[in-house]
Amino acid sequence: MTDDLRTRLDSLATEAHRPELAGLDRLPTAEIAALMNAEDAGVPAAVARRLPEITAAVDAITEQLAKGGRLVYAGAGTAGRLGVLDAAECPPTFGTDPGQVVALIAGGSDAVLNAVEGAEDSRRAAVADLTAIGLSADDAVVGIAASGRTPYAVAAVEHARALGALTVGLACTADSELGAAAEHAIEVVVGPELLTGSTRLKAGTAQKLVLNMLSTITMVRLGRTYGNLMVDLRATNEKLRARCHRIVTLATGADREAVDRALAAAGGEVKPAILALLTGLAPEPAARLLAEHGGRLRDAVDAAPGTNRTP
Repeated sequence: MTDDLRTRLDSLATEAHRPELAGLDRLPTAEIAALMNAEDAGVPAAVARRLPEITAAVDAITEQLAKGGRLVYAGAGTAGRLGVLDAAECPPTFGTDPGQVVALIAGGSDAVLNAVEGAEDSRRAAVADLTAIGLSADDAVVGIAASGRTPYAVAAVEHARALGALTVGLACTADSELGAAAEHAIEVVVGPELLTGSTRLKAGTAQKLVLNMLSTITMVRLGRTYGNLMVDLRATNEKLRARCHRIVTLATGADREAVDRALAAAGGEVKPAILALLTGLAPEPAARLLAEHGGRLRDAVDAAPGTNRTP
């Protein structure tokens, strides 16, 4: 390790050492658990302090996706894996195309389960990965790095911004290199970790909370929910089929038999079933009305005459 790198690490809040916890390994299990719980309790407050920046980023990402762009996460290690997790959950939750929310992790798919040594230091790999997915100015790239200095994440944001894409830098240090490189900086400062430098702890929790907000609120803004109901979910197993039935019931107040008929007529799809029950439309006219409103159930419901609006 060079002296320059050692100095930079010493200056990072995410790497700071806490001498008062030097006896951690001697403490009873219950006391360690209480300490961790107390540490984690401060993370939501740190996220709350960045709500204006999160709001601005969500609105900007929504604009990009509304015109056909993609949401692309780029990170290394824990940060990269959190991006992979968030992207993977979007298709089953919101019915998105798998290519609409994309996660790039330094070292490729092998790095999801195993550490790929040195991958996070490669700026060239970040550019190559973005080139491979055909990044365009319509896309939004979120670089994720607890330290705010990971070369892979910084290079991804710099390259994306040079191409005219929207860029967001999500870090857990103030005045970070990543934040400075991005159009939108979200710097959630959670302080030193219980285990020195282990940013899978508070920093990882903070990143997970912010990524939840970026993807979920964007999908709400894009009309992929109806109220707080997941009307675009995909019923790929018995549990999800039961959830679809429950969602239609909650949205319409219809009885079990009516919901069964509506879902059967709609081929198991939630949105046309809800629209049909609320408006009295047959399946085909309901599907056409949804298409006319870009699949936005709320807009279709509001546009239909004589709607029984439950939510």
